[in-house]
Amino acid sequence: MGSLPLPFSEKPEETMKRNKINIAVLVSGGGTNLQALIDAQESGILHSGKIVLVISGNPDAYALKRAEKAGIPTAVACAKALGREGAEARILQLLDTYAVDLIVLAGFMSILSRDFTSRYDHRILNIHPSLIPAFCGVGFYGLHVHEAVLKRGVRITGATVHFVNEIPDGGDIILQKAVRVLDSDTPESLQKRVMRQAEWKILPAAAEAVSLKILNEENKP
Repeated sequence: MGSLPLPFSEKPEETMKRNKINIAVLVSGGGTNLQALIDAQESGILHSGKIVLVISGNPDAYALKRAEKAGIPTAVACAKALGREGAEARILQLLDTYAVDLIVLAGFMSILSRDFTSRYDHRILNIHPSLIPAFCGVGFYGLHVHEAVLKRGVRITGATVHFVNEIPDGGDIILQKAVRVLDSDTPESLQKRVMRQAEWKILPAAAEAVSLKILNEENKP
């Protein structure tokens, strides 16, 4: 008489594989890009990763309310209160507690140290509101980017998702999407269109692509 098959729960090949990785999103402000990620998760666009934690560098960030509404745990790590080293130590502690595999910066306003980024090499994503290498680096954030675009008179701008290293906006590019600049644009109108037409589309797409890559590497036989 042949041996009975192992119960499903005892098959080592099946129990070791995951179908989602854990994602933490770092924020500082209103959280529109966080909302794009939450919406993508709910619609199934982001399905190889799950947002398990939102960390804010600002205790008053509206992004925290967006996360709470979606049932996602939140925490605060404020550099003003803890200092840069203290805030990074707090973030690392939280990432470890929630077994985070991938970090997404969605309007996070602090520059992470070399020590921090090296621990998560090619595991930290950032969204930047221009077509890198144009209008990027120190001082180029938020409306400052769009002001510079209009002042220079370029006709095409856009957004970039890239990996994060110790150089501001210096990591490898993952995805870019172009957006046309209109003659009637103000920095505010251009910012809104870049978010709507580019940022909210490519950030979830990049998060899914990197999540799937991590899963595939983890589940290799």
